[in-house]
Amino acid sequence: MKNRVLTALLIAALGLPAFAQTTSATPDQTQGQTQTQNQASSATSQPAAVTTDSATGKPLQPPAREGFWGHLNPFARKKYVQRQTGPIRDRLNELDELTAANSKMIKDVDTRAQQGIQLASEKASEADQHAIDAGNKAQAAQQTATQANTRLSTVEQVVGNIDQYKATNQTEIRFRPGQSVLSQNAKAALDELATPLNGQRGYIIEVQGFSSGRGQAAIAVSKKMAESVVRYLVENREIPLYRIYVVGMGNAPVNTDDEKTAKRTTGGRVEISLLKNDLEQLSASSNAPAASQQ
Repeated sequence: MKNRVLTALLIAALGLPAFAQTTSATPDQTQGQTQTQNQASSATSQPAAVTTDSATGKPLQPPAREGFWGHLNPFARKKYVQRQTGPIRDRLNELDELTAANSKMIKDVDTRAQQGIQLASEKASEADQHAIDAGNKAQAAQQTATQANTRLSTVEQVVGNIDQYKATNQTEIRFRPGQSVLSQNAKAALDELATPLNGQRGYIIEVQGFSSGRGQAAIAVSKKMAESVVRYLVENREIPLYRIYVVGMGNAPVNTDDEKTAKRTTGGRVEISLLKNDLEQLSASSNAPAASQQ
């Protein structure tokens, strides 16, 4: 009988704390369940941005009542611990979501900033390239204007001296008395004179015939010898006839450079003088800029 009484008292002593925990934790459990349900409903009904606003950063308030055992319950069960740590876990989740949202926002801002910097750099490089191209074009235009001014000055000078011919080459051909046929030496001398004239401009050929004798007979003989020279140049060397000027001087006196007095001709001869102006020089200067531009 005593053993039964002791057993009943022991069971009552062990069951009393559990009953006290159950009775004292019932209001707290109801409050924790209500708070958990409210948080779950607010989390499901609101988007992530609204959830971020709910994180106020205030510390969690401990429950007003801690049960029969005070702050530490040595007989706390797993569900009781989960209910107590549930709000802390929810607050940590909110902080994680807030941190993730802030990180994403910072990353988006940094990406847009990098894109803006890259776009600005590309625009600046493009503007620099346009400036370089404009400078090159301006330099080319300045060079072209300088060449045009130089050419204009040359043209003005040539036009002003278009009728000023200068002797560049002279050849003398001798004839036997009473003959007007060209010898091989005379033809070779004419070939040497006319070969460089192919394709040239701005030149004339002056042919003067001289003969011994007097009066019209000497003039006719000198003119006949000069015409034989002109005929060879036109037929064999293809010199235009309008570039040749012929005159029969007969036995006219010829002024020499080393003598003050004029002397007359003794025998038949023809003097061929090549005269040029600056037109050929102008053509050469105009071809040089074209070749340099190419």
